[in-house]
Amino acid sequence: MKYKEIVRLEKKEREKKLKELKMELVKAKAGASKSGSSKIKEIKKIIARLHTFNNLNKPKELKKQ
Repeated sequence: MKYKEIVRLEKKEREKKLKELKMELVKAKAGASKSGSSKIKEIKKIIARLHTFNNLNKPKELKKQ
């Protein structure tokens, strides 16, 4: 998932996608010995992009706290 795709999503869709990715990460870690860590790395990057986008778009009052 690229940044352009994240921008297009609504807030609820981003939260839903974040939950899905976290579950996928847990599953990928469980099966890491079978496949590899490249999938885990990619999932972590997407989660980080989502968190970054959410933090940049918070209202200013919430950022000060």
